[in-house]
Amino acid sequence: MTKRPALGCLFEIVETLVLTLIIFFVIQTFVAQPFEVKQMSMERTLEPGHYVLVDKLTPRFDAYHLGDIVVFDPPETWSDGGTPFIKRVIGRAGDRVEIVDGQVSVNGTVLDEPYLFRSDPSGPTDPTEANDVSSWTVGEGELFVMGDHRGNSVDSRVFGTVPVDSVVGRAWLRYWPLDVFGLLGGTGSGDTASD
Repeated sequence: MTKRPALGCLFEIVETLVLTLIIFFVIQTFVAQPFEVKQMSMERTLEPGHYVLVDKLTPRFDAYHLGDIVVFDPPETWSDGGTPFIKRVIGRAGDRVEIVDGQVSVNGTVLDEPYLFRSDPSGPTDPTEANDVSSWTVGEGELFVMGDHRGNSVDSRVFGTVPVDSVVGRAWLRYWPLDVFGLLGGTGSGDTASD
């Protein structure tokens, strides 16, 4: 008689563990995923060792906006063992992105970018440098992305636009360390606007 309740208890424990694993798998695959920042390209917004929660659900029915911080799989030639990149959306399909005199403009409007890295925290933002190309037109199904620490970022200025299909999701919550806990809102101009 004591064997029966013990087996029933063991079955309940196994059932609970299996359901927990299934729920965890579904949430991480389709809803949200934790991500550790490893690059320095988003300094001071996000530092190496910060953890963010990546929203994988809402981008399925709400397009990415200017200023969104996104996690994506980099082009193969820039991949370092499968580590995703984290950058800010600067341009979307149809946008014309230009770098002129150290500033970024989208469709002729200079972006207000208060999030940019400053070598001197009390000084002006560091200028954004172009590489061989200084203007781009973003194609359909693509995003133009840049890090907030422009002098330390391998981004669309180097490898071109990123297919939306390669984007894992939108980083929306910085949860670790606790002293920097908070939402990561977009700060693009008129729209919700890392290596």
